[in-house]
Amino acid sequence: MHDLVVVGAGPYGLSIAAHAAAAGLDLRVFGKPMASWREHMPPGMFLKSEPWASNLSDPDGAFGLAAYAATRGTEARHGVPLPVGLFASYGLWFAERAVPPVDERTITSVQACPGGFRLTAEDGEQLLARTVALAVGVMPFIDIPAPLLGLDRAQVTHSSHHADLTRFAGGDVTVIGAGQAALETAALLAEQGTSVRLVARSQRLNWNTLPPPLDRPAATAARAPHTGLGCGWKNWLYAETPGVFRRFPEATRARIFTSALGPAGAWWLRERFETAARVEVRLGESVVTAVPAGGRVRLELFATTGRTETVETDHVIAATGFTPGLDRLGLLEGPLAEGLRTVGPSRAPEASAAFESSYPGLFLAGLLSAPSFGPSMRFVYGASYTAERLVAGVRRRVGARGGPLAKVRQRQVLRQVRQDRDQGRIPVK
Repeated sequence: MHDLVVVGAGPYGLSIAAHAAAAGLDLRVFGKPMASWREHMPPGMFLKSEPWASNLSDPDGAFGLAAYAATRGTEARHGVPLPVGLFASYGLWFAERAVPPVDERTITSVQACPGGFRLTAEDGEQLLARTVALAVGVMPFIDIPAPLLGLDRAQVTHSSHHADLTRFAGGDVTVIGAGQAALETAALLAEQGTSVRLVARSQRLNWNTLPPPLDRPAATAARAPHTGLGCGWKNWLYAETPGVFRRFPEATRARIFTSALGPAGAWWLRERFETAARVEVRLGESVVTAVPAGGRVRLELFATTGRTETVETDHVIAATGFTPGLDRLGLLEGPLAEGLRTVGPSRAPEASAAFESSYPGLFLAGLLSAPSFGPSMRFVYGASYTAERLVAGVRRRVGARGGPLAKVRQRQVLRQVRQDRDQGRIPVK
């Protein structure tokens, strides 16, 4: 029986695995490394976060983004947007050096059993673990507006469904939303010659401003400190003190979770979007009905002014975000699915200070923990805070066997794996 199985190999899963391996835990990691970044984002996209706020976490801090950029002969610089492809490659580099070999199979179910958990892989193989960390990312939690749910995949998709937008070249696409995903998707479509309209409930588009230099006068920095979520003391609270957020009343957490860091485009996207002349922007409108119409989609749009209008489009892309909830997880069975304490209207599993759910030994990470710990868990920046505390919780749960010597042995193993890979003795996928 393994000490820990990590389900998911994105930034949170890999960071947790790096800390668990260094702690000497008997560990397995499942999932395609950086799959969301490699398979669900089209070329031409950039990270919204600053490079220095986009590090995966290992205990020694040896495998940060800047270290990877140096191996590529480049720099990850403040105020310079980072291509998604470069970040995905960084995650693979991190996995090769800080984490034991990842099993790329998907875990399809997690059940409680005596002494821990029974997990089933996609090919039917089962394994046992004393603890489990769910770092499943965002894909189970996609939001598509209710009026669009009656359409099939050929007519409506979520923005995260696309690693390639070229299929829409020369066509007509309606994008729903006003956040970064909606604005960047619309810009990419327009730049390739697609006729695009953007439909958003908000009355105006919001844009982040150019971040100030990292090196600023002390008085200026004190008024609006830099944080991994942007400048300002409110953002500092969310970014640096998720444990304080967790102590807020549930109603307060729910309100902040749904309203903080609302829809906005990155500063570097604004000029591209506003010069993409073929983007028709329709603000203060929402879709009330959507029906097939001779191979196209007929949308009825309702405006806040009371006006309704019908438009036809070839395809609808809902860039409407993600909402974590137990009902959407679709992985847990039996008491795990039915008996967990939840938080907020989305019914996300509640997490302890160590990221442990109400079922002993079942830990939560990433977006799934955001209703408990706040907005930072929506971003890569929260991975370090999570990994350190979650692995400490796992060690308390399984018993910290081996102590420092186990850590030394595990680091020796990881070092040898890295050397073997670098020298070509282990093939790298």
